[in-house]
Amino acid sequence: MSEIKNQDLPLLKVKDLHVYYGAIHAVKGISLEVHEGEIVTLIGANGAGKSTTLNTIAGLLKPRQGSIVLGGVPVDGTGASKMVFKGLSLCPEGRRIFQHMTVRENLEMGAYSRPNEEIESSLEDVFRRFPRLKEREKQIGGTLSGGEQQMLAMARALMSKPKLMMLDEPSMGLAPILVDQIFDIIQELHESGVTILLVEQNAQMALSVADRAYVLETGRIAMSGDASELLQNDDVQKAYLGN
Repeated sequence: MSEIKNQDLPLLKVKDLHVYYGAIHAVKGISLEVHEGEIVTLIGANGAGKSTTLNTIAGLLKPRQGSIVLGGVPVDGTGASKMVFKGLSLCPEGRRIFQHMTVRENLEMGAYSRPNEEIESSLEDVFRRFPRLKEREKQIGGTLSGGEQQMLAMARALMSKPKLMMLDEPSMGLAPILVDQIFDIIQELHESGVTILLVEQNAQMALSVADRAYVLETGRIAMSGDASELLQNDDVQKAYLGN
C-alpha cells in the first residue's frame, strides 16, 4: 500500500450528509473522510446509498443538509462541471463513455479542464497505463468490449489529473477475469499515488485493495474501519462476502 500523507487534513471530508429523492430520504447523515494516497471504499447492498453519496460529492445531486470539503475548501453546491476544476473526477456507474466518439476523442473530453498544451502529455501517460487503449486509439468507443469500455471510462477520469478519483461500480457486468484486470489497474493507480474513493458491489475485491472502508446500510454508516479488519469481520462476512 502506498504511504498515506497529510494524516491531519483529509483530502475529502464529508459531514452529516442528507440527500433526498423527492420524499425519499436516501442518505441519512453520512460522514466520511479520505486522506491523500488512500483507497477508501464504500460497500453495502443495493439501495444503501453508495452511488447517491458519490453523485452528491461530485455535484450531480444537491444535499438537503451537510458539508463537503475538498482540499480544505468547502464545495457545497458546486456544480458537477466545476468540481472537475477543483480536482475531482468521477468514473460513473455503467461507464457512460461517448459511444460514437473514438477512444482518443473520449479521452480528450476528459481533459476539458486542462490547458491544451498539457493534453498530449496526459494522453501519453494514460496510454502508458492502458496500452490496450493505445492499440484502439482510433476505434469507436461503442465497439469496444465491456472491459475495454471500463478501462476507457477510468482513463477518461484520469485525464483531468484529479486530486481525488471516484469509481462507481467499476466491476459491474464484467466477467471474473476482467474484474481481476480492473482491480489490478486500481492497485497500480493506488501505488502511483492516485487517491481513490471506490463504490463497489464486489465487497471481497473492494476490501482487498482498500486501506479503509465504510459499510452503508439504508443510507447510514453501519460500520467503518481498516479494510483488512472488516474483511475478517463476522458480520461483514455474513452480509456481504457470502461466508
